[in-house]
Amino acid sequence: MSVPVTGPVLVVGSGLLGASIGLALRRAGVDVYLSDRDPAVLAEAIARGAGAAWDADVDVELIVVAVPPESAGEVMADVAARGEVTVTDVTSVKSSPLAAAVTAGADPRRIVGGHPMAGREISGPAAARRDLFDDRPWVVTPLPESEPERVQQVIDLAMTCGAVPFVMDPSEHDRAVALTSHAPQLISSLLAARLLDADDLSVSVSGQGLRDMTRIAESNPTLWREILAANASSVADVLEAFSVDLEHVVEDLRDGGGPVVFRALERGNAGRDRVPGKHGDAATSYEVVTAIVKDEPGELASLFVAAGELGVNLEDVRIDHVLGRPSGLIELSVRPEVSRRLREGLVSLGFDVRD
Repeated sequence: MSVPVTGPVLVVGSGLLGASIGLALRRAGVDVYLSDRDPAVLAEAIARGAGAAWDADVDVELIVVAVPPESAGEVMADVAARGEVTVTDVTSVKSSPLAAAVTAGADPRRIVGGHPMAGREISGPAAARRDLFDDRPWVVTPLPESEPERVQQVIDLAMTCGAVPFVMDPSEHDRAVALTSHAPQLISSLLAARLLDADDLSVSVSGQGLRDMTRIAESNPTLWREILAANASSVADVLEAFSVDLEHVVEDLRDGGGPVVFRALERGNAGRDRVPGKHGDAATSYEVVTAIVKDEPGELASLFVAAGELGVNLEDVRIDHVLGRPSGLIELSVRPEVSRRLREGLVSLGFDVRD
């Protein structure tokens, strides 16, 4: 049975993930110390309540390395030399940083990889949140030599931060995130880059689909170059298979768009259905009730309150701002059995509900 991680915990690196871990652990009452090579970053993380400045005389139970992949192995080896402490990391690539740590002299029995599957498009301690990991997967990737009690410490860390731990082999993890995270980042960036060659009029009619597809293209290029370089082979495998599919679609479109395009769309539906739904459960089909609200303070809240008073739980919400008008198109995803109640109830309350 997992128990809350015991402190003190040292977090090396006080950016988005490091500061968020500090905030999550402090929420749970764990003593946290912070270290960062940039004094300004460290000061900001401390000011936000993520922990106190590291004092080398303080003994810690666990060290979390929250630095970019290129330096994670070296840093893990350095902090592991301080004693019998357990060391984990939070990089989004596992095989190469863990191997680098062992090569640099770290005791593999005390090293356990980790990767919280959470983040934001913005970086730095100013973007940190104590609830960043709540109900999100946290992959724990022990080495073959990792001692079981050390693995349990990292599992406890994930749960104390509010996450749901999964144990995977480091190589298996890297192949998985190449498909689910790293390749999507590059595809999003490549699509967004096509806008640079478009005229202003074409860009002005951008729809919600483009916004959804390019949201993660806002991510930090320097950090992502390091991540992709560390997992280059697995990402290349995914993109190579994707490029073959794309080539077939292009050929079919040149012929007018026929069975290949249709099959691609069908397979896309089937693949999307495999993406876990709320709380990691199987994906569920919802019905969408659409309403127009003014883009003014309190309008969106009043819509949510009305849904609650009608006894309807909102499974998901999507907002699309109406072009040229001070209003928003709000898509409320609900279970099919309550969609009629919500639609009719909102109309009776005076909301502008669209069919």
